[in-house]
Amino acid sequence: MASQPLEFEEFAACLRALKERSGLSYGALARKSGISSSSLHRYCSGSYVPQDYGSAHRFATACGASPEELRRLHRLWALADASREPGRDAATDQERAPELIRDPDPGPDPVPDPGPEPEPEPEPGPAAAPVPTAGPAPRPPGRRRKAQTLAVIALALALGATAWVVTVSGTKSASGSDTAGGEERLLFSKACTQPVSMGQHDACVREAQRLLARAGAGIDVDGDFGPQTLRRVTAFQVLSGISPNGVVGDETKKALYSPGIRMASWSPEKVRQRVREVFHEAPDRAVAIADCQSFLDPFHILPNTNGSRNWGVFQISDGRLRELGGTPRDALDPEWNIQAAHRLWSRGKNFGDWPHCDRAYASPSPSPSGSPSA
Repeated sequence: MASQPLEFEEFAACLRALKERSGLSYGALARKSGISSSSLHRYCSGSYVPQDYGSAHRFATACGASPEELRRLHRLWALADASREPGRDAATDQERAPELIRDPDPGPDPVPDPGPEPEPEPEPGPAAAPVPTAGPAPRPPGRRRKAQTLAVIALALALGATAWVVTVSGTKSASGSDTAGGEERLLFSKACTQPVSMGQHDACVREAQRLLARAGAGIDVDGDFGPQTLRRVTAFQVLSGISPNGVVGDETKKALYSPGIRMASWSPEKVRQRVREVFHEAPDRAVAIADCQSFLDPFHILPNTNGSRNWGVFQISDGRLRELGGTPRDALDPEWNIQAAHRLWSRGKNFGDWPHCDRAYASPSPSPSGSPSA
C-alpha cells in the first residue's frame, strides 16, 4: 500500500492519544459514537481519514475531549483532508445494496401450427346417387383457440392497467404526495417502519438520501447515515418547520415525499464572492474565516459538546442567534448569515467571535489550534 501523507499520521496520533487517555476499547467507543469499530481502528492507524469531520468529532467527544482538544483535532483533520490525493480513499467500508435481477422477457407464447388445410371433398355428379358419407373432416381449431387466448390476455391486461391507475390515484389522494411514475414510498414500507437515524446503513437510508438529493441537497447517496446525512437531514427539518432532531421519523418521511420542499442554496463560489462584498473592509480575512468555519457550505451544522449547535456559513451558535434575534432557519440563509457575521465583526472591527480560525489565518504556518468556535 502506498505511504500516506504526514498529515494523516498527525491526525491519527491525536486520535490515538485521546483513545488511550479514555481507557475505552474500540468496541465501547463504537457504541458511544455510532461509528463501527473497524472504521475507528482505521482512523487511529492513519490508514484512512474520514471524508467528514463529524466522525472525528463524535469519536473525540466519546473519548471526553475538551473544547480545546476538539479545536486542535478539527485543524489536524482539515490539514489531512487537504493533503488527500485525488482518487485516494475512494473505497470505504460501506456495503453496496444488492441489485434486483430480473428475468429476461420470454416473449409471446409460440403460435401452435394448425397443420395443413384439408383438401375439399369432390362434388358428386348430377346423375350419381347420393352415397352416405361420414361427413367432411372438421377444421383444425388451432387458430380459433389462439385468437380466443389473445383476447383473454388483452382483456386481463386492460383490467390490470385500470386497477393500477386507480391505485396510484388513490395513493396520491390519500397522501397528498405525487406518486405517479412508480414511486413506491419505501420509507413507509414494512422494511422502514423504524425511524432512520445516525449509524444506520441500509436501503432505508439510501431512500432518504435519494429524496434529499431530489430536494436539492448536496449529498452522497451511499446508504450510510453518517455526519453528512445528519447535517442534511437537520437542515431539511429546519426548512420544513420540523423539530430538528436529525432523525427521519414519520413527519420527516412525509415531508421528504412532498414535492414542495427545496434545499437549493449558494455554491461555495457565490458564498465567497458575497463574503468579500459584505466584508469589504477585510475581504481576504473574512473569506478565510468562513472557509475555516464551514467550508463555505450554507447548510453546514456542527454540534457542540454542551448540546448546542453552530449554523451556516459563519457557524453562528444558538446563543448568538438568540442575541441577534435570529433562528436556525435564518442562519441557514447565506445572506442573513453573512450579514449577521458582519454585525458581530462591526462591534470591535475584528474577528473576535472566531478566535481560533482568526489565529490560524494570522499564523505564518498552519497551527493546530484553529478550528470552528462554539
